[in-house]
Amino acid sequence: MVARETALLLEQQKRLSVRDLASKFEKGLAAAAKLSDEVEALAVQLTQREGELIQEKAEVKKLATFLKQASEDAKKLVDEERAFARAEIENARAAVQRVEEALQEHEQMSRASGKQDVDELMKEVQEARRIKMLHQPSRVVTLVMDMEHELQALRIQLAEKSKHSLQLQKEVLLLFCIYLIPFIYVYFSMFYSSYGMFAYWLSELALSKKGDKDAPHLYDIDGTLALGSYLLIYPCSDSAPELSECAFQWYRSTAEGGKKEPISGATKSVYAPEPFDVGRILHADILIADHTITLTTSAPIDPAPGLGNYVEALVRRHETEFNVVIIQMNGVDHPSQSIHVLHIGKMRIKLCKGKTTMAKEYYSNSMQAAVRSHSGKIEKAQNYSELCGVRGGGNAAAQAVYWQAKVGLSFVLAFESERERNAAIMLARRFAFDCNITLGGPDDRSSSGS
Repeated sequence: MVARETALLLEQQKRLSVRDLASKFEKGLAAAAKLSDEVEALAVQLTQREGELIQEKAEVKKLATFLKQASEDAKKLVDEERAFARAEIENARAAVQRVEEALQEHEQMSRASGKQDVDELMKEVQEARRIKMLHQPSRVVTLVMDMEHELQALRIQLAEKSKHSLQLQKEVLLLFCIYLIPFIYVYFSMFYSSYGMFAYWLSELALSKKGDKDAPHLYDIDGTLALGSYLLIYPCSDSAPELSECAFQWYRSTAEGGKKEPISGATKSVYAPEPFDVGRILHADILIADHTITLTTSAPIDPAPGLGNYVEALVRRHETEFNVVIIQMNGVDHPSQSIHVLHIGKMRIKLCKGKTTMAKEYYSNSMQAAVRSHSGKIEKAQNYSELCGVRGGGNAAAQAVYWQAKVGLSFVLAFESERERNAAIMLARRFAFDCNITLGGPDDRSSSGS
C-alpha cells in the first residue's frame, strides 16, 4: 500500500514538473516574440532617424554654402563701397585744395592790386605836393596837413579793400561748406563711423557759417520735436554764461515763417509743447546782459502717434474721467498728494475729490476770463477760459496742465502720463469749441482761432 502511494506521488510530481516546464517555455517564447517585435520597431526608428540625420546634414551643408556666398558678396560690396568712398574723398580733397589755391591766388592778387593802388596814389600825392610847393612855397604847413589827410584817405581805402577781400574769402568758404560738406558727411557717416567726430565738426562748421556770423554758437535746443516731450535749452560752449544768469521767452510761429507769437508764461529754459504747438515752429529768445540770442527748432512740432484716434474715441463718450494730483492752487504749492478726478464732459469741466466738488466750469457764455491791462487792472471780460499745458517746470511739465476755473481760482494739475494730459486738453477744447467757447493759455487769444 505504501509502495503504491509512493508511486502515485512520484507520477503526480512528474506530471506537475512537465506542466511547469511547458508553462515556463510558453512564457519565454512569448517574451522572445515581444522582444523580437521591439527590436524590429527599434530598427525601423533607427533607419528613419538615420535618414533624417542625412537630410539635416545636407541642409546644413546647403546653408553653410549659402552663408559663405553671402559673406563673400557682402565683403565684395563693402570693398566696392569703400573704394567708391575713397574716390569721393579724394575728389573732395582735390576740391578743397583747389578752393585753397583759389583763395591764396585771390589774396595775392588783392594784396598786389592794393599795393599797386597805394603806390600810384602815393606818386600822385607826391606829384601834387611838388607842384603845389612850386607855386606856393610859403605854405609848407598847409601842404603837410593836406598830405596827412590824403594818407588817412589812403589808409581808409586800403582797409575797405582788405575788408572786401576778407568778405569774398568768407563767401567762398561758405559756398564750399554748403555744397560740399553735406556730401562728405553722408559718406563719412555711412562707411567711416570711426570718423564720426570729424563729420560732426564739419556739420557744426556748416551750421555756424549759415547762422549769425557775429554771434558765437553758445546755446542749443535739445529734445524730441513731438507732442508729449519737452524741450531743454542747454549751453554748448564753455564761454556760454550760466542759464541762471539768463532770461528766456518762448514763441511759436507757423511753419511758413509767419509772425512769432509769444507764449505767455513760457519763461524758463524748459518748455513742454502742447496741442496748440502742433505744426508750429518754436523759438526761444535768450536775454544775456545787453543782447539777445534766438534759437529755433529745426522742424515743426509733430503730433503724438495715436493721440488723434484716442481723442476721437473719447469724444463719443458723454464724459471722461482723468486721475490727477493738485500741484498748485492759486499759485501756491499744494501740500496734499491725494488723487483727484478731473471730469471733462460735453457741457462742463469738474474737479472732484471723492464726492466733494472742488471746482466746476460750464461751457457757456458766462464762462469768462478777465483781460488785464499792463498795470494789472481788469479792463473787460470775454468768452475765453484758460486751460493749457504748464509752461516751465522741468520734465514734469509734459504731464501737467494749468486750469483757471474762474477769476481767483486756478490749479496746476499733474496727470498720470503725457498722453492723458494732451488728450484732456484736446478733449476739453473740442467740447468748448462746440459751445462757441475758446480754451487756451494766458494771452493766447491772438492765436486761438488757429
